[in-house]
Amino acid sequence: MHVTSPTAPMTAGRGHTASFATRWLPQSAAVITVHGELDAASAPAFATYAMRHTFHTRRLVIDLTGVEFFGTAGLAALEDLDGRCSAKSVAWGLTSCPAVDRLLRLSTATLPVYPTVSKALTELDAKAARSLQLVPQPR
Repeated sequence: MHVTSPTAPMTAGRGHTASFATRWLPQSAAVITVHGELDAASAPAFATYAMRHTFHTRRLVIDLTGVEFFGTAGLAALEDLDGRCSAKSVAWGLTSCPAVDRLLRLSTATLPVYPTVSKALTELDAKAARSLQLVPQPR
């Protein structure tokens, strides 16, 4: 993957329980990588950081493989992001980790989860290509 202009990494508030960084990729794609704990202390900063990207990209991947703890506030932030992406026609997905998987299994949330960032980008590209077709092509 090619990084065109990374956004400066950001830490979440005084507790520094999480950090976020963005890799900007060609063709209006961004990958936000999260490290640390996505909890009540860090989720608001994460939500603000991620939402900001919906104004500048058509495809967004949230890489949560570096998350050590994932609380309900993190889940709420992702559900809010899902709504924003839908409203802005931004194709998005996330990569998970055991902490995130655990909470997703217990919740009723239906978020777009992919096994890897690469797979997410491939699927989001395919989705974007299908949505751009005016007349569906026979398979």
